[in-house]
Amino acid sequence: MKNNKKYISIVIPAYNEGQIINEVLLSVVSELKDFVNEIIVVDDGSIDDTSNKANVEGVKLIKHKKNLGYGAALKTGILESNSQYVLMMDSDGQHSVSEIKKLINELGKQDAVIGSRKKILHSSLWRMPGKWLLVLLAQFLIGKKIPDLNSGLRIVKKKILLKYMDLCPQGFSFSTTITMVLLSRGYEISYIPIEINKRIGKSSVNIKAGLDTIILILRLTTLFNPLKIFLPTSFLFLIVGASKFFIDYFSNGPITTGSLLTLMVGLLIFSLGLLSDQISQLRLEQLNNKK
Repeated sequence: MKNNKKYISIVIPAYNEGQIINEVLLSVVSELKDFVNEIIVVDDGSIDDTSNKANVEGVKLIKHKKNLGYGAALKTGILESNSQYVLMMDSDGQHSVSEIKKLINELGKQDAVIGSRKKILHSSLWRMPGKWLLVLLAQFLIGKKIPDLNSGLRIVKKKILLKYMDLCPQGFSFSTTITMVLLSRGYEISYIPIEINKRIGKSSVNIKAGLDTIILILRLTTLFNPLKIFLPTSFLFLIVGASKFFIDYFSNGPITTGSLLTLMVGLLIFSLGLLSDQISQLRLEQLNNKK
């Protein structure tokens, strides 16, 4: 295993994980302490004994006074880290040390290394259709294949995380956001197949989190490539409106108001797309100038 000690900080967000976090941390500390710079646990306002169980030698424990969200906990840990790379992992027992080592061994000159879950059903059965739809939507909007959209096990350069942290939400969509940013901005990513264990305890992800993720994906696409949304939509209205117009014209019937309105809506959406693209470029220029 490569000695990347001075390059990597491990950040572990935790919320009501008292049942398993001590076991997770003992394993991480005993097997990875010689290969990382620091191990940071952020207790996100847990109401159980997570903090007590996370009080392990070799671990830096940070506590939120109240529950702020998965993304907020990651942000706190990232800001506190002192390494070139940040390794993010879950505290629920899903990520074993052997799989974490795979990512560390793969780390080279890439901007990020992401663990891609091998199992097709890696979440509750009722959540999988929604996850598949999210991935299909993200792949269409980004225009690239995404092996794993929201894996919780990943290593990313800290300077990239800091650069785009303002775009990242406080909740569970943090991982999705970073993936979308990395892919849309052309950063170099390696996907490593990993096995995950069954989580210990109950997940706090719900349907609302999935709906929030859909909105987030659309927002990010509007920021990075708005024409991907506006152009197909405007062309659809223009084609429908033009078709209805010519049908009315060649059938010697009256040209309906509906066909003209549909054409106008198509032109309006196209114009909004161009305007959004200009705003997007200005915003991206600001991000690129951000250190």
